[in-house]
Amino acid sequence: MIGLISATKAGARARARLAAAWPARTRVYDGSVREAFERAFRECEQVVCFLAVGAVARLAAPLLVGKVSDPGVVCVDEGGRFAVALLGGHGGGANALAREVGDLLGAEPVITTATDAVAVPGLDTLGLPVEGDVAGVTRAMLDGEPVALEAEVVWPLPALPPNVTARSDGAVPTRPALRDACPQRASLRVTDRVLQPADGQVVLRPASLVVGVGASRGVGVDEVLALVRGCLRDAGLSPDSVREVATVDAKGDEPGVVGAAARLGVPLVTYAAEELAGVDVPHPSGAPLAAVGTPSVAEAAALARGGELLVPKRKSERADGRPAMATCAVARRTRGRLALVGIGPGARDLLTPRARDELRRAAVVVGLDQYVDRIRDLLRPGTKVLESGLGAEEERARTAVDAARRGQAVALIGSGDAGVYAMASPALAEAGDDIDVVGVPGVTAALAAAAVLGAPLGHDHVSISLSDLHTPWDVIERRVRAAAVSDLVVTFYNPRSRGRDRQLPKALALLAEHRAPTTPVGVVRNASRADESARLTTLAGLDP
Repeated sequence: MIGLISATKAGARARARLAAAWPARTRVYDGSVREAFERAFRECEQVVCFLAVGAVARLAAPLLVGKVSDPGVVCVDEGGRFAVALLGGHGGGANALAREVGDLLGAEPVITTATDAVAVPGLDTLGLPVEGDVAGVTRAMLDGEPVALEAEVVWPLPALPPNVTARSDGAVPTRPALRDACPQRASLRVTDRVLQPADGQVVLRPASLVVGVGASRGVGVDEVLALVRGCLRDAGLSPDSVREVATVDAKGDEPGVVGAAARLGVPLVTYAAEELAGVDVPHPSGAPLAAVGTPSVAEAAALARGGELLVPKRKSERADGRPAMATCAVARRTRGRLALVGIGPGARDLLTPRARDELRRAAVVVGLDQYVDRIRDLLRPGTKVLESGLGAEEERARTAVDAARRGQAVALIGSGDAGVYAMASPALAEAGDDIDVVGVPGVTAALAAAAVLGAPLGHDHVSISLSDLHTPWDVIERRVRAAAVSDLVVTFYNPRSRGRDRQLPKALALLAEHRAPTTPVGVVRNASRADESARLTTLAGLDP
């Protein structure tokens, strides 16, 4: 909940705009400013004040407890020109809120957090549990001092600055070995194991552990939970890295299993017995096969989406000596991340906020060189860029998928929308279940061109590519003829190129067999770019 506070009529008008835009997220606090601020500070996760920064600083000072618990506070000036993230830039989300407020009110967001100012990812903003000397290691990253990256678990982190370097042999050194072999005074360790951060070290805990659970009918929550915690403890694995509890469909409503997942604070994922039966496991058994139709539940559920088995099947122990009612196995699943990002038709303001976020989240960006040039300034320092020339779409897709399979955070970019005549299709043809794929919508060339012409897509319409590099021309002809007969508005992508100039005249001739000569035609080049041009003509008047 976001508390809204103002002291003047101008502030109240701006406050009302936020309240109207975010009715479910905001709460207006009236009355004396001091009392209103104190109530909002106690009751809300974030606060937006339409007051001077100095006044808010004085109001907040006696209420501050710590960055973990204090709300994020944003100040907007009387003229609505600036939205200043005053408190809780990262932990309280004030930096992101300042940008949101700025977008809504037309104000410039002012972010003073050091990492945001120089586009270095904040260690406490990565979405991972973090322990250790966050301030000290962050300062070393900002100052350009050597920082060692010790990745026991490969995880898709965003681009880190060049002074953060991994060991070339890929090994994870112990602290004495690190001190002896490396000059770095600070280090980042990515691990799912239990350990106490050393001096000058930050530990990041990825959600890499899958706990597979099998259970008899009527098993208690405490028995399941004790077994899971014991398996993790004995293997030296951190509960903070558990991403999910997994079991067979038949046990998906078992109260003991459901309750254990809830108390661990992770989702419960279930699989069909037929799917688990196809998973290769070290300890199959006839008992679960007879009971639920698969020779393994705990191990198979832990490994159902791939990974490495860290803790083989283990049975629970009961103080009264009765037979165990639960089994548990733990697997480590590491997955890369591939974002398919459409960067729009060309104009920077048609690049969506979600696309910007994905570009900043990526450690590797793959794309056509001219598209990379459009967004290069948005990438974090240290981002690896893999660019190539026209053509070679399948090769770019393979490059992006291979990088994601190595556990990296990858953005594969294309113009317009990545799923419309762009890179999403070849990438998805290459990708399997071993990586996470995220689609990021973009503004297509057709939409940008339509906006220039008026509203030609205001009713039913169809898009057809005239490129026959991957689609036989007779198939394209059949589609054009069907669109012509159906009286649909037609958008032609890839109408012609230097080596391909016969297709457009043939397509127009097919349309002319079923459309009047006066049918309007719009021709738009470089929609939304500086050299945009557009003209209106007719089907009979168009010169291909």
